[in-house]
Amino acid sequence: MQSLKDVAQYVRSKAAGPYWVTVDIFCGDAQAYERIRRAPGLSGPAVGRLYGVSENAVKVFEVPALNVIKISFPRVEPQGSAHDADSHAGQYFVPLLDVPVA
Repeated sequence: MQSLKDVAQYVRSKAAGPYWVTVDIFCGDAQAYERIRRAPGLSGPAVGRLYGVSENAVKVFEVPALNVIKISFPRVEPQGSAHDADSHAGQYFVPLLDVPVA
């Protein structure tokens, strides 16, 4: 089975204010978009477990016209706090790369 890094065209993460992170998943075409959209490991509850946040706080936005999926979730540590290891949230996407995609 392939993983997200094998199917997605590009994956990035970024700060969405001091308390949120957004992961953008760019799919190369409609077929890849559908495969990724259906991946159980990219559901709100699965992402919540992966990042240690409430599954109810995870927001998944599907943009089929652009073949893009956006996943937003609260940061465990506020941006810029003493325990924040990635102020720009540029590496938050990395744990998602190995999520299986059928």
